[in-house]
Amino acid sequence: MTSYAAAAPRGVSLSPRGAAAFLGQVATVADAEIRKLRHDPLELAMRAVQPTLWLVVFGQVMSRLRGVPTGNLRYLDFMAPGILAQSVLFIAIFYGVAAIRERDLGVLNKYMVSPISRTALVLGKALSAGVRALSQAVVVYGLALLLGIHAAWAPWNVAGVLLLILMGSGVFSTLSLAIACLVKTHERVMGMGQIMTMPLFFASNAIYPVVLMPAWLRAIAALNPLTYEVDGLRALMVQGGTSTIGLGVDVAVLLAFVAALVAIVTRLYPRILV
Repeated sequence: MTSYAAAAPRGVSLSPRGAAAFLGQVATVADAEIRKLRHDPLELAMRAVQPTLWLVVFGQVMSRLRGVPTGNLRYLDFMAPGILAQSVLFIAIFYGVAAIRERDLGVLNKYMVSPISRTALVLGKALSAGVRALSQAVVVYGLALLLGIHAAWAPWNVAGVLLLILMGSGVFSTLSLAIACLVKTHERVMGMGQIMTMPLFFASNAIYPVVLMPAWLRAIAALNPLTYEVDGLRALMVQGGTSTIGLGVDVAVLLAFVAALVAIVTRLYPRILV
């Protein structure tokens, strides 16, 4: 029987050559995942439905209310970054299903006996999930033009938004991979994803400010990575948007979540095979 623990190197060399090889492995895994998306463009069109409904229907209705304290932003401007973050969450939180499918097709076995570092494998999959999520930025920015949302179009702002999308997707896709390693079936991964999406969404600042929440919900929001993603997106994506937490804190928290979850999934990944 092949030993998966012995088949793939666990360490990452700190030398320039080792770092370049590691990044090459990450890119290889990510490219293999992204190629699948090229053969299923319908998925991108279907993913556009949800943010469209939220902004066109829910946003238009809620923008008529005057009781939501959004500072100097119109409600649609306030809401757009939250809907972008929600769309990223909904894509990434079910990413573990793909790992189950790879296991059933025998693809995962080939990965595990290849010389690819297990950490590079996990990071590559997180990166590919982030690339999928970038399509949502195109959708939401397009809706911003149609709905008169005051988006910030400066290159630095757009680049920052894309970076936050990659980090947010990295958090939730690796969380989904960790769940897949533990529950090991399509149905359970889908069920866990469905259970988690709404609490993560509503226990965040996506569609209303944290100040409106009761104290117990504010405490949960402070532990919710989606809160920090939305806060950063709101500061970068819309004109006049500000971060109530601090953009540096938002980035640091998301990076910490990604690092912790990558470390956890790296150790858990062989369990998905047994």
